[in-house]
Amino acid sequence: MAIAAPTRVALTGVPLALLITGAHLANDAFSNVLPAFLPTLQLRFGLGEAALAGLVALISISANVLQAFAGALTDRWGRRRAAALGLLLSSVLMSFIAVAPSVSVLVLLLAFGGIGSAVFHPGAVAMMRGVGGRASLNVGIFAAGGAVGTAIMPVVALAVLRSYGPGYVPLLALVGVALALALLAMAPTQPHVDGPTRPKVFDPALFRGPVGALSLAGILRATAFVSFLSAMPLYLVNVRGFAADAPLIGSTLATYGFAAATAGLLAGVFEARIGRVRLVVATMLLAVPVLVGTLFVVPGTAAYFVLVALSGVLTNASVPLLVVSAQDLAPHAVGTASGMLMGFTWGMAGVAYLGFGALQELVGITPALLASFAFLVPAALLAGTILRRHRARLGCT
Repeated sequence: MAIAAPTRVALTGVPLALLITGAHLANDAFSNVLPAFLPTLQLRFGLGEAALAGLVALISISANVLQAFAGALTDRWGRRRAAALGLLLSSVLMSFIAVAPSVSVLVLLLAFGGIGSAVFHPGAVAMMRGVGGRASLNVGIFAAGGAVGTAIMPVVALAVLRSYGPGYVPLLALVGVALALALLAMAPTQPHVDGPTRPKVFDPALFRGPVGALSLAGILRATAFVSFLSAMPLYLVNVRGFAADAPLIGSTLATYGFAAATAGLLAGVFEARIGRVRLVVATMLLAVPVLVGTLFVVPGTAAYFVLVALSGVLTNASVPLLVVSAQDLAPHAVGTASGMLMGFTWGMAGVAYLGFGALQELVGITPALLASFAFLVPAALLAGTILRRHRARLGCT
């Protein structure tokens, strides 16, 4: 039986969408800042590529894999409170990785800061779906906010690090704290669900069914994305000879992130014209040669940034479409389905990156990156198959 929450003054429509998107921008800015600091952490603690990959895997597990389970808890506890608490934890704890005095402290910050991000995402994207209008466009805007945060933070964090030192980086967390309080005060409450219809914390049927298959496709896609984001700074430093805090590292990640943000918006806009299935499959397949091209042009040139931007667009365009498809296939567990496609996929890709970190040490960073890019081919084939099979339920073409 649904029990309505007490009436309260809350934002709706466009103002609510802007608040949620801004909160997503802040959350992902902090939860995805680790790659920008990897070269610096490598020098400070003397870590190898495999150990650095372990750090990437840790934040992926805590911030992303746990979203599949945090989503079910969010469906029970309420989206507003979960999103606000998650943003508060992620922004505060992740802002301190630049000043971590030891690897053990760094590990704790990544683990618990990542859990904050895991709690934030399912509630926030579920609220965003309900602000009105087309769901795929809403989720595309939401995804764009996170991608913009991921793009901005490396530039800002490295600039603060160069100009003022690591001790000033934690001050950036004030932005996340302010937005978390705004969510708590102004986002609408969610009706609580009681009785036998309450969402399960773990629902095996979702993992065995089409949502699980879409998650597998998402994992393969995200592996290419995570590998580029995490290994490209190391590639520029160790293969191309740039300094660990070179501005090119930040500008590369920013270009990739802004392009990924644009992709989320474009996917929502062009879905009706191109068709969901064709758009998902085509963007994944086209991303492969473009990603490969980024490794064979001179870094910092116009051609390099064009290829990096196209890579961000093509690897990320399918994300909002896959998320909305999963939500449509599991209307009884929207939070869980959102967590599986928004977070679980990214998290498992981070775990897969452990293997690519070991591969980097074995055969080199460039061959390992090329191998990760190839994962987009089976991702496209699997996603296309599932979407076509359930076309009637999804109402897509």
